[in-house]
Amino acid sequence: MFKKVFYGWWIVLACFFISLYVGATVFFGVTAFVSPLREEFGWSYTQISFAASLRGLEMGIFAPIVGFLVGRFGSKNLLLAGTITTGLGLLLLSMTQSLTMFYASFLLLAFGAGGCTSVVTMTAVANWFHKKIGIAFGVMASGWGASGLLVPLIVGLIDRYDWRITLVILGLGMWVLGVPLSFVVRNNPERYGQVPDGHLSENIRADQKTKPKVNEIAFKEAIKHRAFLYLNFTEMIRMMTVTAVVIHVMPYLSSVGISRTASGFLAAAIPVVSIVGRVSFGWLSDRFDKRYVLAATFLLMGTGVLALCSIQILWIALLFLLLFPPGFGGSMVLRGAILREYFGAASFSRMLGIIMGSASIGGIIGPTLAGWVFDTMADYRFMWLALSSLSVLAVVLISRIKSIKNGVTV
Repeated sequence: MFKKVFYGWWIVLACFFISLYVGATVFFGVTAFVSPLREEFGWSYTQISFAASLRGLEMGIFAPIVGFLVGRFGSKNLLLAGTITTGLGLLLLSMTQSLTMFYASFLLLAFGAGGCTSVVTMTAVANWFHKKIGIAFGVMASGWGASGLLVPLIVGLIDRYDWRITLVILGLGMWVLGVPLSFVVRNNPERYGQVPDGHLSENIRADQKTKPKVNEIAFKEAIKHRAFLYLNFTEMIRMMTVTAVVIHVMPYLSSVGISRTASGFLAAAIPVVSIVGRVSFGWLSDRFDKRYVLAATFLLMGTGVLALCSIQILWIALLFLLLFPPGFGGSMVLRGAILREYFGAASFSRMLGIIMGSASIGGIIGPTLAGWVFDTMADYRFMWLALSSLSVLAVVLISRIKSIKNGVTV
């Protein structure tokens, strides 16, 4: 007889595919639209990049609200609303005729993506896992990484048809895939006669009884804990770095003489290779101190950004792919895993929403500043050097995080 699969893993799988599609259409695939938009409308890189920043701003403002809405209405309802709105945003974006309409479309995308990305999907998974939270987050977040596989498809669709038709296809695809998958998600295992991780043991029940104070105190006292403050700062740095690289990687590679086809494949490889970091660092975080594992991800990410300065050399390009993608993929997983361990599940969605709000500041600064640097200096390398230095600062902040037990910093 086959052992019945714990339902939490089906939720992980559903969130995996939703993350895959949203990551490709709203995040990693955006770089493929930069050059076509510039050619058709004559907009500067700064103007186009600012749209991605508006998306980050709106998602940042919306993320704390989403955190509260998830607690009130559940992950399934938020995912359903998010996928429908994201599809509408992509269709509106396909009809862009002006810079104002372009920005408005990205704002709508922000609302949609805010309802079907990290806060909602990570909360759905966090409710169903405890001891295996690191690997569960790692597998779920690998969908975000696997979205890179769709980037060459997006580039191909743009080249074969045009960017408007491509956006229509992507918008309709969001509905076909996302709406059914949102109904797979269930909010709490206890409601269905199960417990986190699927193990009905006295150890789990006893463990649950020892942690209610952390769950109750966490949100009210979070701003008083340095751990939470430092996590906000490091997430801001992470998002600043990731958005700058992801949005500008294809324009940057073109500026140093690399073809659009090769640039598209390298851009696709970034999220795909990040799967290694998402799964491996998720696994490591279940076995070692999560702070040290998180610090290691920032070291990899910072070194990888530094390698961008000489990426036209083949072995340096390979080094970049070995360092940056696993680093940023692992840091994304560790963000939620540390929150779950330090503050429990009860306030997880609200606290993750606040952290994503802080991350949005980095998401605003990163791509916009990178575009401005290139527009004024005709060289992205100044930006890469600055971001590499900030990653070192993040490691210092992480090293100062102290363990929290029962609401007390120790």
